[in-house]
Amino acid sequence: MRQSIYVAGDEASCTPLSFPVHCDLLDSIGMIASRRSIRKFAFVALVGAVQLGVAADLRAAGSTDPRIGSWTLVSADSTLTPPNKLTITPMHGAVHVVMSGDIHLDFTAKPDGHETAVPGNPAFDQIELHRINKNEAEVKEKKNGAVVATVHDKISKSGNELSVTTTRAGHADQVTVWTRTGGKKAVGDRLAGEWTQDLGVSRTRQGLVLKIEPSGSDGVRFSGDFSYTARFDGKPYDLKNSRNDTVTLQLVDARTVNAFYRRDGQVTQQDKWVVSGDGQQLTLTTTGTYETGQHVTEKLVFKKQ
Repeated sequence: MRQSIYVAGDEASCTPLSFPVHCDLLDSIGMIASRRSIRKFAFVALVGAVQLGVAADLRAAGSTDPRIGSWTLVSADSTLTPPNKLTITPMHGAVHVVMSGDIHLDFTAKPDGHETAVPGNPAFDQIELHRINKNEAEVKEKKNGAVVATVHDKISKSGNELSVTTTRAGHADQVTVWTRTGGKKAVGDRLAGEWTQDLGVSRTRQGLVLKIEPSGSDGVRFSGDFSYTARFDGKPYDLKNSRNDTVTLQLVDARTVNAFYRRDGQVTQQDKWVVSGDGQQLTLTTTGTYETGQHVTEKLVFKKQ
């Protein structure tokens, strides 16, 4: 005679089955299954909580730029392809100057302080060339008769490095450093020859200082050789004193910021900013293309002031 068996649960609700299993055993199996379901639910809940926590942390970090502070440039590894070049050639008491790269110049002037026309240049249309001594010269750039910049050229004792300092009202002095790459050293004019700009040394000599401050609850105000005020919201923001038009910021993590620059609607430059773990060093890696078609790659290192 076959025994009646029941599904685990209340005795009154057990259902007869056709195999010999006791009701107590079924109760145990039901408890194990129930515990597994609880564990699975708890695990899913934990994962969800962690995901929500990470999202909350990122939202909170979105209002804090890790670059905030004042930074001083300490080293620069920069390459411009093709490079900026400067050629100075003596010509019967005058000099013929040709510059190619991001700035194009071609003029002949006497070093006597008289005005010389410089056609085809939007920044200035006349220059005055003054020879200070065999190692130094000064150029005054004029636009419609008014001085817009003063350029001081100084050659090193070795004759192989040329430092050019440009001064403009309302702007920090701009320093560029050039290395002799061709042309013989002229006895009467040590500035004569072919020069190629050393972009990395130029950056370092200029002593670039960055100042990055909070702006509002979730924005940042950036001041350096150009400036902007922007937020981490994926939108483009206008640039001032830049060869580009807009910048878009992206907060990658608590120590990394990406910046995308556009000119005429096209991305022309990308920056990656990384703050060290101790917060004392800021490394900028840049790749971009100038409007002249030149390609620039840079790695700049800053120390916190």
